[in-house]
Amino acid sequence: MPSLNIGIVGGGFSGIITAVQLIQKAEIPLVISIINERETLCKGIAYNAYSDKHLLNVIAGKMSAFADKPGHFIDWVLRQPGYKVMDRTLLSNSFLPRRLYGQYLCALWAEYTELATQKNIQITILDATVLDLEIHDDLVSLWLDNDQHVSFNEIVIATGNHLPRNPAIADMNFYQSHNYYGDPWKQEAVCNVDEHYPVLIIGNGLTMVDTVLGLLESGFKQDIYSISPNGFNILPHRHNGLTYTKLTEELKDSMRLTDLVALVHKHVKAVREFGVTAEPVIDSLRPHTQKFWQSFTDEEKLLFMKRFRHLWGVARHRIPLHTHDKLQQLRIEGKLHIVSGRLLNMTDRGDAVLVEYNDKKQHQRKVLSVGRVINCTGPETDLMLMPNNFLKNCLLKNIIAQDPLKLGIRADTHTYQVKNKEGICAANVYTIGSNLKGELWESTAVNELRSQADKLASTILQKYIRVAATTVLPQPV
Repeated sequence: MPSLNIGIVGGGFSGIITAVQLIQKAEIPLVISIINERETLCKGIAYNAYSDKHLLNVIAGKMSAFADKPGHFIDWVLRQPGYKVMDRTLLSNSFLPRRLYGQYLCALWAEYTELATQKNIQITILDATVLDLEIHDDLVSLWLDNDQHVSFNEIVIATGNHLPRNPAIADMNFYQSHNYYGDPWKQEAVCNVDEHYPVLIIGNGLTMVDTVLGLLESGFKQDIYSISPNGFNILPHRHNGLTYTKLTEELKDSMRLTDLVALVHKHVKAVREFGVTAEPVIDSLRPHTQKFWQSFTDEEKLLFMKRFRHLWGVARHRIPLHTHDKLQQLRIEGKLHIVSGRLLNMTDRGDAVLVEYNDKKQHQRKVLSVGRVINCTGPETDLMLMPNNFLKNCLLKNIIAQDPLKLGIRADTHTYQVKNKEGICAANVYTIGSNLKGELWESTAVNELRSQADKLASTILQKYIRVAATTVLPQPV
């Protein structure tokens, strides 16, 4: 039987765990190629942290790479130096370093590449970036930035999150400045900062938290400003282990957005009577959000994005309590300044940046001089706004299409095959992870990604067995 050649674009969690599942399930000849820069292989952006102060936002007990082995991550941690004497229950309920989780994924990959060798599965890592993709009959061809041209029977697009968009200001040429850092996940963004000026962080989400901690760890002692339209609304994890079930008892199979919002408000009000905040109510709804999102009309999804997205994000994306306390202490000390407002312009003055913005609370136009600007506004999702991206090329060639809200790539949520603008599925191109946000809304957490990888691996392998029984699989040259 000829080998099935599978290409996986992206070597972060989604790509690596898809490959792991393929290796684990394979009973046929396989060739698996992962296209990813070696620097972030296995870890991706999320777990390639440069500081141990960058913590997981989910307790360690829920971070296993395998749904059927819930203790897999904790078992691994307990074998690591510095953790062997730790109490298992304490570890399971702790927020461990993301860098440690990246090491776990690397160890897992090493284990499964060894298993692949035992099963005669060929693994290739292509340290490159994909420039373009084309479909030719039953093969998919990729053009890479190292001048390679490679073809596969099946392609999985597991590209993860993209860099943030540059916010609209009067002079967009500012973003060429050496004082501007558009990639907040690289350590260079927080190192060698001029101590004569404050730093401005654009955005007030989870990446802002990591950036503040990174600046402090690098020894930065000046003030830090953070600006966003909504100010500081990050919540801590306050009710670990508290399970709330009353809301789910009232859920119906088909509910409109307004009815669902009313139900959530009702139960949030109820728990507050007992001194409990809204998080357990939101967490109880979490397993059902994909189903409800898919049942909403485009108009309801648009309404959610306009009116409820921020509130949902605040309740969903929480940080460890001691990290939250640290940020609050910085605010009390006058080191961290949270600005609710809108950027108007930024001008590079050589050694500093002149920032103009509207202060939402004080209803004033203000000016601030900073030594560095770091963009922490969150990943861009509109492919047409991304320069030099192969997904943008695929969109222009109608290989893929975006959802109406431009949150991700349209796909069949059962098979994960991408769809074009006519809704026709590509036979051998798939996507998972954050690219499915437009289809599923919630598609970034480990429990979702590991389930998708498991299901996708089975889909591809079962398809190959069916095809091989009736025809000869074309082999890439």
